Amino acid sequence: MKRILSITILITFSFILHAVAKDWKENRSRHFVIYYKSAPQEFIKSVEESAEDYYYSIVDDLGFSRDQLWTWDDRAKIYIYDNEEDYVTSSRQAAWSSGSTQIGSRVIQTYPSAHGFFDSLLPHELGHIVFREYIGSSSDIPLWMDEGIAMYQEKAKRWGADEDVKKAMAEECFIPLQDLTQMRLTTASDRETVNLFYAESASVVHYLISEHGTFKFSLFCQNLKKGLRFEEALGNAYYRFKTIEDLNKAWVGYLKK
Repeated sequence: MKRILSITILITFSFILHAVAKDWKENRSRHFVIYYKSAPQEFIKSVEESAEDYYYSIVDDLGFSRDQLWTWDDRAKIYIYDNEEDYVTSSRQAAWSSGSTQIGSRVIQTYPSAHGFFDSLLPHELGHIVFREYIGSSSDIPLWMDEGIAMYQEKAKRWGADEDVKKAMAEECFIPLQDLTQMRLTTASDRETVNLFYAESASVVHYLISEHGTFKFSLFCQNLKKGLRFEEALGNAYYRFKTIEDLNKAWVGYLKK
């Protein structure tokens, strides 16, 4: 029943986007089709150039091969609504949302004045799509890994996360990776907890890639793609980290240097 419902929602969503897109202007690049209404052409050109640059940098950062390029009918789609009101009303997203992603269909929806459009929103959402498409949507991974990958694409968050986590350690509110793995963020989660969750997520991914290299991280992702459980995939790529506890100990030691 759930599978039928999911398929129905996906078909409905695709139909709506297709119907809406027919009335919109479009801009095509190698890997993206950008749909827009009244946004200036200069802005759309900047979106195109940034999206293409981020696509290649994300693939390189994560050590993924380019054997499945987003070209022709497989291009990702970016819908640029005119403003926040248009975005919320038309896409039926929450008022606090500045952008949304449909990973399976490679769709991003947002608007020009969205906070951190070029530096945060665009690389973050593309990071989610590229990572999940590579390892497969059915891969069972902790939420912090999924969000950490996306946060890692935001350069400011990548370099600032370690300091935020060190501050949490000094204030004795640090969340060990074992506990972070069990966390589920909800609308009831307080802002401090949410911010720390994202900071730690970005920090541990940054540690894995910067300290141990892209090759090992790529091997780890390949293991996930093959269907290995998270800790098994981790241990096969990083021999020191047989468990999440092992990773937590090494990561904390790195931050305390």
